[in-house]
Amino acid sequence: MKHICVFGSSSEQIDPVYLQEAEKLAQLLVRKGCGVVYGAGKYGVMGAVARGVRAENGVLFGVSPDFFVQLDVLTEDYGELVLTPTMRERKALMEEKADAFVICAGGIGTLEEFFEVITLKQLGRHQKPIILLNTRGFYDPMIDMMEQSVALGFMSEKVHRLYTVAETPEQAWAQLENYQAFSYNKYRD
Repeated sequence: MKHICVFGSSSEQIDPVYLQEAEKLAQLLVRKGCGVVYGAGKYGVMGAVARGVRAENGVLFGVSPDFFVQLDVLTEDYGELVLTPTMRERKALMEEKADAFVICAGGIGTLEEFFEVITLKQLGRHQKPIILLNTRGFYDPMIDMMEQSVALGFMSEKVHRLYTVAETPEQAWAQLENYQAFSYNKYRD
């Protein structure tokens, strides 16, 4: 895997442990020979990812909608940066460039990114690894909600095989290294 997309929060109001784990993840990915695709932001998890990649002299590929320039939220040493007209085009380019996805703790945007890549995988549009970095159990409530959706018949239990959960950056890397593709047809299986 050459390019790992890391999704995560842009908030500066979060516990520093989430930033530390994101930076550690980015450093580990670079040491393993990967470039990092990210949202090009300077705040929160995105900023921590950029710092981690820079600390290891790695390759950063940032993708941002052009209106973020006016908001002054982009990191200044972002490596390669591509500006898109819309958030939709931003995500599409990130998804296209990535060989795998690691989803760190985040808010609405991060949750939306996770659900988009898992939906696309469920629909057979890609077979890339999707890993939730579940620092301090951050994603436990979401996983419980998904279990409830399975229990109530809104989705197949097979959805849980489309992603994995890692508690640490090291576990995330091990899951990337040992990835076995899984797919199913939600309309036939």
